Amino acid sequence: MLRLQGEMIRGGTSKCWIFDHHEVVATGVDADTLLLAAYNAADPRQIDGVGGASSTTSKAAIVQASTKPDVDVEYAFAQVGIGDERVEWASNCGNCATAVALYAVHNGLVPLTSDSTTVRMLNVNTGARLSGTIPTPGRAAPDAGTARVPGTAALGVPVLLGFEDPAGTSTGRVLPTGHALDTLTGSIGTVEVSLVDAGAPAALFEAKAFGLDGTESLAAFASTVPALTVLRRQAALAMGLAEETDPVSHAVPKVGVVARPVAYRTTDGTLVPQDEYDLAVRMVSMHAPHPAIGLTSAVAVATAAAIPGTLAHRVARQTADGTLRLGTPAGVITARAVPAAEGASPTVLLHRAARRIARAELLVPVLEGRPA
Repeated sequence: MLRLQGEMIRGGTSKCWIFDHHEVVATGVDADTLLLAAYNAADPRQIDGVGGASSTTSKAAIVQASTKPDVDVEYAFAQVGIGDERVEWASNCGNCATAVALYAVHNGLVPLTSDSTTVRMLNVNTGARLSGTIPTPGRAAPDAGTARVPGTAALGVPVLLGFEDPAGTSTGRVLPTGHALDTLTGSIGTVEVSLVDAGAPAALFEAKAFGLDGTESLAAFASTVPALTVLRRQAALAMGLAEETDPVSHAVPKVGVVARPVAYRTTDGTLVPQDEYDLAVRMVSMHAPHPAIGLTSAVAVATAAAIPGTLAHRVARQTADGTLRLGTPAGVITARAVPAAEGASPTVLLHRAARRIARAELLVPVLEGRPA
């Protein structure tokens, strides 16, 4: 039985266990084996582990202070399988980055300043650079706050999360194929798609191609997941993210549908008039509809909506100030693009909230380098 210190933090609408890199190394067990055992990944209910049995609650970040002069914290993001003994390391998670920023100010990974503290982060999976700005009045790390995000009624510490120069992080180009519009063939036949790499690689389809209006409930949208799963594989090949012989990834690229705004009701029944948002979006997270939208997906959608010729640009209400209000199942999430230095793509800012839930010593049943 191995012992591992960890901290659970809610970042936005995800829960993320955060582990110190040096403590993970000190166990003498590789990270995949350690996480599979700690989360009880083989069980779809994750009963005998710390996983939450959903894509938004079966996440981890392994964190360490950076030696780079312009980075405070480096972190590796892990999406741990659910009923699947596999850990996905190919993507980033903005909600977990939100949690990492709060972890950093509480664990001495960044010097605190008097009004607010900005944590400069590097996601080692993708090379993405992010910033998280947190109020630290009196140079004190906050435990509580009054910030709220769509998808949970819980309050948390406000975190202004920035994705810096997000275009082309994984493939080197914001449009990996060089086209704003491509076609893919899946179980529903040939369908138009916009393949975008910003924040995360994403394959975005127009909702009407699936007989949807883009404001469906999670249950209704779930009917499209099998078709989108097939198309995700085709998108990965087209974007150069995978070879034919590679195993199928259920995390990369992100995949979803976009549509023109129409009035809809959120998961909790709140009415959202069509003039209160600019683009309807429904995304898939691993094997299920995302209850809101992943932040890296939000960056990809916002970037796509600003590029003429993409499906997102075709259906989005265009704004003059760089903001884009996304209508998600949980409610409206606003992304704002801020011009960056010459040669860099705009920084995308999102308002998030985070809360520390627990600090714990995990008892991990690993025997001879493998889960017990």
